[in-house]
Amino acid sequence: MDVFKLMKARLVRRFAPAMAAGAVAATSALLSLPLPSATADPCPDVEVVFARGSGEPPGIGSVGGPFADALRGDIGGKSLGVYPVNYQASTDFSNPDFPKTVVDGIRDASAHIESMAANCPKTKEVLGGYSQGAALAGYVTSAAVPPGVPADMVPRPLPPEIANHVAAVTLFGTPSNQWLGQYGAPPITIGPLYQPKTLELCAQGDGICGDGNGQLAHGLYPVNGMTGQAAGFASSQI
Repeated sequence: MDVFKLMKARLVRRFAPAMAAGAVAATSALLSLPLPSATADPCPDVEVVFARGSGEPPGIGSVGGPFADALRGDIGGKSLGVYPVNYQASTDFSNPDFPKTVVDGIRDASAHIESMAANCPKTKEVLGGYSQGAALAGYVTSAAVPPGVPADMVPRPLPPEIANHVAAVTLFGTPSNQWLGQYGAPPITIGPLYQPKTLELCAQGDGICGDGNGQLAHGLYPVNGMTGQAAGFASSQI
């Protein structure tokens, strides 16, 4: 069976309820938080490339927003740009096009980072994501196409030199490899060039990225202090 069809079929059974619940909680938390504003500077000092979580509207989402705001405060007088990864972040895992939408997001993030490296070589890139978006961002860093995935169906890994332009990778609530493996999704392997600059945050009780059983914890990243923690890490790498 095609690996993506297998991934889709297994995700339908349990992935949608947990991720949708997390997205609802995260969106509710977002209502009380300020949204970041993207700079018009085509070559900012720092740029956040962020993939939102499942079910969130276009933009950088409920976690990406406060993370970017916190990072803006941490980098002082440096300019900060924001790029929302262009993908559907769908919760309709029964849709045959679902795996393709994730691959489209990987392709979009990779292409944007490569473009910025070529056109704005002094800009420090900060790659990030939440939930489904964290998986997407993790795949972007991979040094090789995951085993079992047809190479012609996914974008090629980023050239090694691109890692010099990525200052940090911050992932929130990343679905664990064990969790993904239950549903046929390939494991996330952070590429060796990105491992020293990657921070993966998993809230206590979050069953998507850890051993918890509660769905609420997966939606609390905007308000549990971890966006500030990730911003501090990213700013230390810039």
